Amino acid sequence: MTTPAVRAERLTKRFGRLLALDRLDLTVRAGEVFGFLGPNGAGKSTTIRLLLGLARPTGGRAWIFDTDAADVAITHRTLAYVPADVALWPQLTGAETLELLGRTGPAIDRAYRDELVERFDLDLSRPAGNYSTGNRQKVALIAAFATRAPLLVLDEPTSGLDPLMEREFRRTVAQARDNGQTVFLCSHQLAEVESVCDRVAILRAGRLVDVATVPDLRRLHRTEVLVRFTGPAPDFSTIAGIDAVEPSGDSTLRFTLTGAPGPALRALAAADVTTLTMREPTLEEIFLDYYGETDR
Repeated sequence: MTTPAVRAERLTKRFGRLLALDRLDLTVRAGEVFGFLGPNGAGKSTTIRLLLGLARPTGGRAWIFDTDAADVAITHRTLAYVPADVALWPQLTGAETLELLGRTGPAIDRAYRDELVERFDLDLSRPAGNYSTGNRQKVALIAAFATRAPLLVLDEPTSGLDPLMEREFRRTVAQARDNGQTVFLCSHQLAEVESVCDRVAILRAGRLVDVATVPDLRRLHRTEVLVRFTGPAPDFSTIAGIDAVEPSGDSTLRFTLTGAPGPALRALAAADVTTLTMREPTLEEIFLDYYGETDR
């Protein structure tokens, strides 16, 4: 069998009395895009620090491919990391920064790096101190992907990127998977996770709640809808996928929608709707709502 890219067995981390990670068992297959999700404070960043060898576990062990994660001299030859908050040397230009990062990490594919610079529309002549958050993120992403490292560890990698660059990021992740690389992606963006990940792990309060494929994850995906109408209220009594219907003032309804919207839209078409507002909840809200109810 192929060696897993990431493996954790009863991985535990305490900070004093705080149990940040509680006996995590996790396997990430080589060559897959694996989402690592959960609300703030769930233990995601702690897990990443343990996998990178930046912190020592209180208990349990973790491996990068077949090497103990604590042996950073070896594991860091096979991985590239993009943090959530990228800090660069302010006096160095983008070109100088990429060159420095290329010399200190795994070997790089210079032709691919040049291609990524063009695709991510990064001005390499400017000092990093003048870069926006999004441009600092681009530098880190280009440096990581250009290594062609077998494992890419990406912690909130699209923070600060505009929608066009987010789309370019997803394209680059797909190319990495096609190239046989493994991507370990920590993200709060449900659309991002749905578009690029093969499987996801959901962490809550330091414990692994679930490991699922992306279609399984969509069972949590719901849309909040606010409808204003004149005349009789829409009849949702026989419509599947509509929950939590509640009046919100005169001639106003709120409800949540899961699954295909067609039946709900047909029911709304029969009413005299004046305003229709739809809101996608954040991943944070979904987790706190769904798993909060499960815990209770």
